[in-house]
Amino acid sequence: MNCVRKHLSRIKGGRLAAACAPARVVTLTISDVPGDDPSVIASGPTVPDATTCAQAVAILQRYGIVVPGAIMSLLEQGALETPKPGDARFDGHEVHLIATPRQSLEAAAQAAREAGIAAHILSDEMEGESRDVGKVHAALARAVARTGEPFAKPCVILSGGETTVTVKKLAEGVPRGRGGRAGEFCLGLAQALQGEARVWGLAADTDGIDGVEDNAGAFVEPATLERAQAQGMKIDDFLARNDSYAFFSALGGLVVTGPTHTNVNDFRALLVLP
Repeated sequence: MNCVRKHLSRIKGGRLAAACAPARVVTLTISDVPGDDPSVIASGPTVPDATTCAQAVAILQRYGIVVPGAIMSLLEQGALETPKPGDARFDGHEVHLIATPRQSLEAAAQAAREAGIAAHILSDEMEGESRDVGKVHAALARAVARTGEPFAKPCVILSGGETTVTVKKLAEGVPRGRGGRAGEFCLGLAQALQGEARVWGLAADTDGIDGVEDNAGAFVEPATLERAQAQGMKIDDFLARNDSYAFFSALGGLVVTGPTHTNVNDFRALLVLP
């Protein structure tokens, strides 16, 4: 997506900086992407772009995306090429990362340590299906809770990154669920934890909006599955229709912060107590 839109935009892919030449440009950037690559953040309007028109064409063809014929023709001719590394128009420019996913995790870890709880950051670049990432986190938390390995209790386990929700195809007449990747992570987490005692979890999008809903994410507690079952809710059904919002809303388990007006990707925390 970044590759394609860089070649279709008048400002992305380094074109904004090129338009500023010969002025010196200083970029202050907030990262919302795994790896903090400035050429990917906001599609890199002020930094050189190493991708090509040919790559953009290949992406469009691979996913069967139809664009106007005139646009495709320009891409195929290389007429929409972006400024590349080594272009003199970027000489003397500076790029500063002023907020990153790693910094948010380090701040949370520091808060936990100040409260007397050990904190461990797994990664700020985790990707994959949200529910599956939730299950992996659950397996780690269960190991810590039951064996004290690989981390001693009590502890907080932190991770960030940008997971994915693959929306399932439903039978005709079945309403599609609501919720974003943080909520779906928590569904997978709760399902795999199976009510593990002394383990709590939280996942939220740092912009305060999980997908397009009014919540930032959700939280899981040892009694989550038991409380759901008492209300006649089967977590497998909610996972099948990607309906994390309804599940956690019924349990009072939504995390609602309101928009934070910034974004350093997803935030996840697991608390394991003795």
